[in-house]
Amino acid sequence: MEENKDVQYCFQDRNSSCRKALLSTSIYITLYIFLSLISAVTVFLNILVIISISHFKQLHTPTNLLILSLAVSDLLVGLIVIPVTTVAKMESCWGFGKYFCVFQFYISFLCTSLSLGNLVLISIDRYVAVCDPLLYHSKITTTRMMCCISITWCCCIIYRAAIIKHFLYLQVPGRCLKECLIVEGITWGNIIDLVITMAVPCSIIITLYMKIFVVARSQARKVFSKEAASVSGVKTLQAKKSEKKAAKTLSIVVINYFICWIPFLFIFFTFSILVDNFISFFISFLPLVNSLINPIIYAFFYPWFKVTAKLILTLKIRRL
Repeated sequence: MEENKDVQYCFQDRNSSCRKALLSTSIYITLYIFLSLISAVTVFLNILVIISISHFKQLHTPTNLLILSLAVSDLLVGLIVIPVTTVAKMESCWGFGKYFCVFQFYISFLCTSLSLGNLVLISIDRYVAVCDPLLYHSKITTTRMMCCISITWCCCIIYRAAIIKHFLYLQVPGRCLKECLIVEGITWGNIIDLVITMAVPCSIIITLYMKIFVVARSQARKVFSKEAASVSGVKTLQAKKSEKKAAKTLSIVVINYFICWIPFLFIFFTFSILVDNFISFFISFLPLVNSLINPIIYAFFYPWFKVTAKLILTLKIRRL
């Protein structure tokens, strides 16, 4: 009985009202400031990537268009998903209505699908570049890549809208009043959705990158086994090194994606039973932090991003 004295409810009706999260004012404000900074930095860094690729025509390559598409989806995460998710996680009493609750789930799932869809396209692009370099420029053109990106965005938008609509028909009553809940627990619907939107794309990405590294390794052995190389051979070697570096950089992006999502999926399937609530809270934000890390990876591994970011920040971009 003494424990119930400290329990606060969203409404006076204790039989059906949700419990309020009991956080000290300092922790409450600190978490909001911290998550707001993550949102702001994510937006800022991805805007730099978007402006860099959009403004400089020499960066309008098929691979950079994929990075641009990924940056746009990451921008949406920082601009919309992180703030909305922050409110949803921090406020146990949901006071924004049913439709905004549905929007929160929709935009979160959509950005997840877009990110993974872009990573699939990136893995295909790198596979062709490394494994079939002579035909890369004929197979992968800017126009074809723009069509693939557009199709990916349209498919994700339509599919996620259909899934959310399906979940609304299956919507269960909340465990308490003022709770944002679409589907409680694991159902066959979200398991199938998880297979389609996570398992299959991830399997494609892992398979293609394994083939890329096998081919890159065999090419490296052939190159280093030759004692002398002609001038054309040196150019070929430089081109191969460039492609391998791009493959390595983008593979880091993929690995980062998996690292951010695997703990979250563990929490999802165990219903947070095996993990402390405080740790579960931060793990639920890991997939969103992925959108912050991607542009940082570009900054460290792509020289063009360092140059363009410097031009943008110093306002010298106007002179170009």
